[in-house]
Amino acid sequence: MAVSPARKAAFEILLQVERGRAHSDDLLRGKAVVRLSVQDRHLTTALVLGVLRWQIWLDRQVREHLDRPKAKLDVEVQIALRLGAFQLLQMERIPAHAAIDESVGLAKQAGHRFAARMVNAVLRKVAGASRGVAANPEAAYPAWMVERWVQSYGAEVARLICSDGQTEPATTIRVTDLQVEEELRQAGIELEPGHLLRAARVVAAGDVSATAAFREGRVRFQDEGSQLIAEIAGRGTSILDACAAPGGKTLILAERNPRARIVACEASPQRLARLRERLAARAGQIECRLGDAAALPDVDTYDLVLADVPCSGTGTLGRNPEIRHRLKAEDFVRHFERQAAILHAALRAARTGGRVVYSTCSLEPEENEAVVADVLKGQQAARIVPMQDRIAEMNAEGILVEEGAERLTSCVSPEGHLRLLPGAFGTDGFFVALLETIAS
Repeated sequence: MAVSPARKAAFEILLQVERGRAHSDDLLRGKAVVRLSVQDRHLTTALVLGVLRWQIWLDRQVREHLDRPKAKLDVEVQIALRLGAFQLLQMERIPAHAAIDESVGLAKQAGHRFAARMVNAVLRKVAGASRGVAANPEAAYPAWMVERWVQSYGAEVARLICSDGQTEPATTIRVTDLQVEEELRQAGIELEPGHLLRAARVVAAGDVSATAAFREGRVRFQDEGSQLIAEIAGRGTSILDACAAPGGKTLILAERNPRARIVACEASPQRLARLRERLAARAGQIECRLGDAAALPDVDTYDLVLADVPCSGTGTLGRNPEIRHRLKAEDFVRHFERQAAILHAALRAARTGGRVVYSTCSLEPEENEAVVADVLKGQQAARIVPMQDRIAEMNAEGILVEEGAERLTSCVSPEGHLRLLPGAFGTDGFFVALLETIAS
């Protein structure tokens, strides 16, 4: 049975993600997808991210129609069922026969000819029962995860976090050259202003990746919240980006500090190689260094340190939906220990009077306020800089849009930290703390 290139590509990607071999965002940028037509690339992306976002809920819908609901299914069969159910329940423009027949074909091509009959029968039942089936966003997340957000932020905000994670994130680019912006418009790209930053643009229509400006590195994709973290870091003459890959924030630091010496650290040799490639045009200014951010040898060296630490990523579930399927509640203890070690090392590396920016794309208190509080508890040579102060500086520097300062100030916690919740301003979720080293 013939299967369309888009569904076949989506099936293979979901299979690799399920087996823990790769991340969906990497695979969707891979050669197998790039070779597809534009239409098939869009469908592949919609299928992969849609299934991953709704997987928990889809599995429940499917199991209601299994003869043995608790039976363990082969992974290929399970993915074929998820793909079919997602198209039937969430993609109104796809004919039911196409969703069912090609899911059956995927099961057969994966070597499950007998199970293909079951896939056909179950999906027909799903299609017949689809009227009136409403997808509750909270049902697409592990119950323990939703309960945490309710406890931390209240039921209403938790619902908004869940809802945002089920929607396609805004495509945002960084534009610092008005000529490049005009070039993009001439290429048919429709742009809208950023919500917070003057250098951010939201792509309303068009394929930026197909433009010469993108291919030549004169424009790049970057979430506006991610851009904001590097803007908060601000100015310095000797700068350390302690966890630099993939390098978007490092580039902003270089743009804002053209005469500074910048060291970009990365612990993974593979990621370091990609980082060097991305930052090659600024090799004279930026030194890419292999190193563990938790064991930095530098002491009293830099006047600005950015510690955008590895984290659970729960602020990016719309962009990285499979995180919800891999993350466990006990993982936060492990994250906390490493994050605290990195922040300790970052403070040691900063000169007296220097600033350290600690940031995550996590919504979890254990990775955010708790890390900062724990590190400062045993650290007499650092203090919190209230984020309101830095927001006012950024506003005076012309970095923020007209209402940006007011919007950001509303997101500052009583402790003086900044928290952006997913979707509040079209960004991923972020936490940022600004620290200053002082004489002990």
